[in-house]
Amino acid sequence: MSAQPIEFVQVRFKIGLPSSNSAQSIQQSGASRVRNRVLGTYLLLAGSVIGIGLWRAKPVRGASKTPSKTSTAHWSQQAAASYLDSREVWWQQWPRAQKDHGTICISCHTNVPYAMARPALRQQSSEMAAPEKIMMDSVEKRVSHWSEMIPFYSDAVHGPGKTAEAHATEAVLNAIILASYDARQGHLRPITRTAFDNAWALQEQTGQRAGGWKWQDFHLGPWEAGESAYQGAALLMIEIANAPDRYAHEPAVREHTDRMRDYLRRQYATQPLMSQIYVLWASSKVHGLLTHAERKTLLLTIQSLQQTDGGWRLYAMDKKPRLDHSPEPQGSDGVATALVVLAMEESGTSHRDKTLQRGVEWLEQHQQKDGDWLATSLNKQRDPQTDVGRFMSDAATAYAVLALEKAHSSTTN
Repeated sequence: MSAQPIEFVQVRFKIGLPSSNSAQSIQQSGASRVRNRVLGTYLLLAGSVIGIGLWRAKPVRGASKTPSKTSTAHWSQQAAASYLDSREVWWQQWPRAQKDHGTICISCHTNVPYAMARPALRQQSSEMAAPEKIMMDSVEKRVSHWSEMIPFYSDAVHGPGKTAEAHATEAVLNAIILASYDARQGHLRPITRTAFDNAWALQEQTGQRAGGWKWQDFHLGPWEAGESAYQGAALLMIEIANAPDRYAHEPAVREHTDRMRDYLRRQYATQPLMSQIYVLWASSKVHGLLTHAERKTLLLTIQSLQQTDGGWRLYAMDKKPRLDHSPEPQGSDGVATALVVLAMEESGTSHRDKTLQRGVEWLEQHQQKDGDWLATSLNKQRDPQTDVGRFMSDAATAYAVLALEKAHSSTTN
């Protein structure tokens, strides 16, 4: 336990959120129900998205109303929404993502970034896009019937320790997703409190990971590897700091967050740069995560790694040899650039900072015609035009949306 209780800086958002649908029966049909709902989304709403001119984004099955036109002039919110919705619909249809009780696997590369970013693309509307509703229903069902749910991976099929890893990882990700939505609504729902309780019950109490969680580790960076537990804890800390109704200040919660802060502080120096950048993101919301010297050193490191075109590359932030021994891409990518820009913005870096400005300009200039920002696998060479090859671009696009919306907010306030 830390000597002083953790101090949070509360940040509030306000966007309407429909009430929970988690009361639906656990006995409803399984994977076929997911497929039927997703297919219904395609058939009912496929024609609702109007072409977006020069962007020529793919039509999205299940997209909501056209996003508001509040973004910067050099990127398309509508194209980004179209891409993200299309990818979420594909994920929900993918057989490998369909799980027990008619629910859907939660992925760090597609679902979690989608849940965090998609509401920013419907600022004037409380109505979720159809893929959002399906995703939220699935998460809420798994949370409300937690004891009956089968972990996504198991010891029997995937090796020793995988059941516990999957259980803890999902508990944290469920809490991140639901808390992210509630922060925009301005009220913490009972289902989100339950998700937090599920995560707290699995928080490590002793050893090197005390304050953190077991995490899915298949040696696949950045989200299923040794450092991934640290990133997950940092993201959860961000959502706890943003949680409404002063959740972070409740005494029982503070005991857990004190342990989290101690864990993030204790492990910081041994983490790859990408993990440290998540802590930079959280540092303005949670006092004591970074010292002044650590923050200064981290920002100087980030500045030194900025490429000549203004972007960053992920391989400079999480250095591992690729599993297939293929050469590492040398160009800037959407994940690294968007994450750096977002973390700098959230940590209070001035929008006049030249390093930040160049990063924002890179994002504005590198949205693709399909609405996405490109990024490639850390682990092996993949065809970026395949569905699996787009996983990193899913995260890149969501983080880019958050970064550019933050940039717009900073320059207009």
